[in-house]
Amino acid sequence: MHTSSHTIEAAERLGAGITEISDYREASRPGWTRDVFSEAYRESRQWTVHRMKDAGLEVHTDGAGNIVGRLPGTNPNAPALVTGSHTDTVDGGGRFDGIVGVLGALDAVRQLREGGTSLTRDLLVVDFFGEESNPYGLSCLGSRAAAGELTAQDLDRTDYRGVTLGESYSRFGLDPAATLNSHWARRTGLHAFLELHIEQGPTLEQRGLPLGIVTGIAGIQRLLAVFTGSPDHAGTRPMTDRADAMVAAAEAVLAVRREGCGAPTHGVATTTRLESESRSPNVVPSLVRMTSEVRSVDADWLSGVKGRLAQEILGQASHHGVDVDFTWSTDNEVVHTHPGVHDTAARVADTLGVPWMPVPSGATHDAVHMATLAPMGMIFIPSKAGKSHCPEEWTDFADVATGVTALTQTLIALDQTTLTGHS
Repeated sequence: MHTSSHTIEAAERLGAGITEISDYREASRPGWTRDVFSEAYRESRQWTVHRMKDAGLEVHTDGAGNIVGRLPGTNPNAPALVTGSHTDTVDGGGRFDGIVGVLGALDAVRQLREGGTSLTRDLLVVDFFGEESNPYGLSCLGSRAAAGELTAQDLDRTDYRGVTLGESYSRFGLDPAATLNSHWARRTGLHAFLELHIEQGPTLEQRGLPLGIVTGIAGIQRLLAVFTGSPDHAGTRPMTDRADAMVAAAEAVLAVRREGCGAPTHGVATTTRLESESRSPNVVPSLVRMTSEVRSVDADWLSGVKGRLAQEILGQASHHGVDVDFTWSTDNEVVHTHPGVHDTAARVADTLGVPWMPVPSGATHDAVHMATLAPMGMIFIPSKAGKSHCPEEWTDFADVATGVTALTQTLIALDQTTLTGHS
């Protein structure tokens, strides 16, 4: 693929934007931390509004905190195209996750204007509120609200301080009640949603490919397992006569790992936390909590996870005289991208002469919830060494520019493409 002077200029421009927004971070935290509800996030959102206005967009913030910029089309009655992502980060995060999708969308607007291209439909560029995980255990706050999936019960969720999600909205200057009335289905309708994002995995870089066209977004099942054994003196209770909750939990950690390793097509399984109720170094652990998650785009395999893990973990724990209680929750179901959006993005990449491959997404995205409102698709660009959610997260600016060109041309194509049904 030939690298034009236009692409070089775009890479420099996008790099400068990514560097600018990276200045908004919590200095006391590692990496580029910009948590939802933080002051750094509040300040960065003002920067985003100015950036949207500079791009010539009509800008407003909806009741759920989503920042929406509108580029009017020639037919105001036509269902709108939507693109964008998020600008919050995880604690200790990087500079590209989400940010590429927002700044890339704004550069797409620039390319449309400079090329004299008028879309038939309105183009909405969105910086979705609070996409990343948070202490309330509920990601994608803005897109959930847009999809009508945020509930009054969700607003009553509490963090480690006992503060409710609704109270955090209020402290941030957003009306909690308004978040429940921000369902975008009340709009005239949406034609399609397309999100540009870094891959957050190693596949594209390993294959030497600049683009991935996403086939589906993994479903996520989360598990809280509580292991109950017997407290005993660690120095006097014989090894053969213990009900050690930590040993049972440790074997469960390995069982979760084996489950991910045994997925037939695509699957991952991770234990993120073990917590022992006892703080004493000389007491056999009697109560241990394990937090794990399993992800896959294979819905059939994912649906069997609960039964398989429960059987194995219960069997191992019973051998140690330990009881186990399971609490499962679904973060999101498997969501497949819309065939029409996927195929349009693939044709555009072929026309541009940009090599690509179909890829699943193991990470969740705002696109999951937008898929309930419109045909949805995603375009991935490479992540160096597959690193993400860490300070080492990096994507070459030239790759970002290639992704933005593919995004722009796909939006132009989707503007004139008939799409039926959702994902």
